[in-house]
Amino acid sequence: MKKILCLSTSNYYPYPTRKQNIMNRMTDCEIIYIDPAVTYLAPLKDSAAKAQVYRHKESFVQARENIKVYAQPPILPFYNKYRWINKSNQSDLARYIHMILKENKWDNDFWIWAYSPTACDLIPALAKELKLKAKELWSRTVYDCVDRHSAYPGMINPVVVDRMEEDLAGDSACVFATAEGLYDRLSQFNRNTHLVPNGCNFELFNKTASLEKTEPKTVLGFVGVVQECTDMEVLIETAKAFPFATIRFIGKKLPGVDTSALEKLPNVEFRGLVPQEELPEHIKEFDLCLNVFADNELSKDVSPLKFYEYLATGKPVVSTPMPKQVQEYADCIYIAHSPAEFVEKCKEALSEEDDDPKRAARIAAAKRCSWDERVREIRGILGWE
Repeated sequence: MKKILCLSTSNYYPYPTRKQNIMNRMTDCEIIYIDPAVTYLAPLKDSAAKAQVYRHKESFVQARENIKVYAQPPILPFYNKYRWINKSNQSDLARYIHMILKENKWDNDFWIWAYSPTACDLIPALAKELKLKAKELWSRTVYDCVDRHSAYPGMINPVVVDRMEEDLAGDSACVFATAEGLYDRLSQFNRNTHLVPNGCNFELFNKTASLEKTEPKTVLGFVGVVQECTDMEVLIETAKAFPFATIRFIGKKLPGVDTSALEKLPNVEFRGLVPQEELPEHIKEFDLCLNVFADNELSKDVSPLKFYEYLATGKPVVSTPMPKQVQEYADCIYIAHSPAEFVEKCKEALSEEDDDPKRAARIAAAKRCSWDERVREIRGILGWE
């Protein structure tokens, strides 16, 4: 049985992202899933982070028969600004991981599945703890890149983050990238780089296709995070153009993203986060699904989970041309290149009949993009099939 040490950037609970979806499908592997750390400063900014600081003192959580979830100890802040701080943090993490490995009676024959550029300094530190040559660990390291990490706002130095990512990608045995922009960049440092976009939990979201809408009003729905790369102008123009409809958002708004102009409109509704398993009941009320990304640097490096989930529901999808991945589905969705055209495409989508062949094409496309298919592709590249 293969063993995987997954160094995640998302807590295993409560909301599944790419990390959990991939690990959950590695059913023939024994997996130790490490939740991301919080810094010692985090509780000062967010009282909810206090509990996170001490989670590492608790026992692991047996998430699945083959998956144990551990929390990292707290770390020093500013690690994305100063490389020496990251090296210190990763040395501490290496000692912690060494303890976990011994506790689980793992030998040194395991794979590392990394999601953050900071892992570049963990591999040599962990090799030292295990009395191995760093090359031995690098030869079993996968970097799965899901974001342009240097583009994040906050206390980072983009040059430092990019250099850490170059080191991680360059030395890893294999690199996966979720978007074209990420692939174009990372393939410069590692010839064994592969474009594998995000996918969807097809079985869950396809349930929506058999659920009947109960609300009489028209609902234009958006699922996911409202963030810096969300095109606010398109959303505002759409809400104004359909005063008889509800523009419904399900998900969270990132701090610092100004949605005030949108929220002033009387037909805009934010419902916040809901558990993933409940999403089909919410999406069944949508008359169409909105995929709205601005034409900027952040958008080109995005692989939106919600887009593939929308496809699985069979509902009409109206999208901006960004990210570029959506253009592969131009035959079964509605793509608009301006706010005015977006409004027109929404009108066109609302007139689509249930037996329109686009509906069946969307569901078929989603099935090809299911997480099962994505993981099968990943395993094939690694030679694990």
